[in-house]
Amino acid sequence: MDILQLIQSNLLTPIVLFFLFGIIAARIKSDLKIPEAISEFLPIYLLAAIGLHGGIQMRTTGFENMLIPMLVAIGLSLLFTLNHYQILRKLGKFNIFDSYALASTYGAVGAVTFSVGLSFLKNQGVTSEGYLAAVLAVLEPVAFILAIFLTNMAVSKQINAKKQSFTNDSTSDIDVGLNETKIKLSKVLRESVTGKAIVILLGSIVIGYIIGEEGFGPIKFVFDELFTGAIVIFMIEMGIIAGQRLDDIKKVGLFLTSFAIIMPTFNGIIGVVVATLMGLSLGGSVMFGLLLASASFIAAPAVLRNAIPQANPSLYITSALGITFPYNIIVLLPIMFAVASFLHDPEGSIDLFNYSFKDLI
Repeated sequence: MDILQLIQSNLLTPIVLFFLFGIIAARIKSDLKIPEAISEFLPIYLLAAIGLHGGIQMRTTGFENMLIPMLVAIGLSLLFTLNHYQILRKLGKFNIFDSYALASTYGAVGAVTFSVGLSFLKNQGVTSEGYLAAVLAVLEPVAFILAIFLTNMAVSKQINAKKQSFTNDSTSDIDVGLNETKIKLSKVLRESVTGKAIVILLGSIVIGYIIGEEGFGPIKFVFDELFTGAIVIFMIEMGIIAGQRLDDIKKVGLFLTSFAIIMPTFNGIIGVVVATLMGLSLGGSVMFGLLLASASFIAAPAVLRNAIPQANPSLYITSALGITFPYNIIVLLPIMFAVASFLHDPEGSIDLFNYSFKDLI
């Protein structure tokens, strides 16, 4: 199956169709909305399901076998975050606060995108390493902590420079500002680790590790058979929110729109290649790439509004949810699957517009 066929097939899946349905509902100004209680329940359910499967897989695989993929993922996430900042700051000419906020948003991971990726693989009849759920939990706060730390360093330098122009009697307010900046990082670290998404994910991983396959049996129907259906309902809400943000895309500008498509593609394909070299399965390589390609649009607003209040929320929310998320689940997932399939089967080829990579080499 060539890439265009994969994309077309993906477009016709219930998850994507209900996401597009949500966008249409928002654009026609429908009063359709998911009840708040269900909206809060669904992310918890999805994370719990992911965590349980991850914990069970960790028990089977062993922690030592997931250590290298986890460390590599952390390293790449940090590297990509720094790279994002340089591109946004130097080429995009964004201010330091928007640059770090956007860089961390695209350096972090999206649990919703991860859930859609698992469903996509299921439709393809492919499985992945369950322990990648643990990698998801670890990666969530990493990019935010790095970006906030570097932002604080930059602000501290600015304050220190200003202190040179003040007398000793007038530096007390500046010292207070420095202390508040330092406290902010520790606060963000605590909130990132104790946030409900991380807590439910880590807790479910531990529970899954403890109960194993036998203990999972009685609840398998709830956390396995109903998983795709829950994502479908959640996609309606994501579509509604994305549809409401479409008008804001004009405000983010051409550069950020291009960034929101090009960087996830680059990061994702690099992730697929690296995962394949590490020996991950076909599905594992796709999910590893998706972790690095995704952008956070749920955790990012909660963290960045408090940690980097000077940053413009419409930039990182609109680009992540309105541009990158639809692109990732509709276009990039099939592309990464095709690349991973080629890498795992060198005798095959990746067809694009009826041409294969082999024909081009």
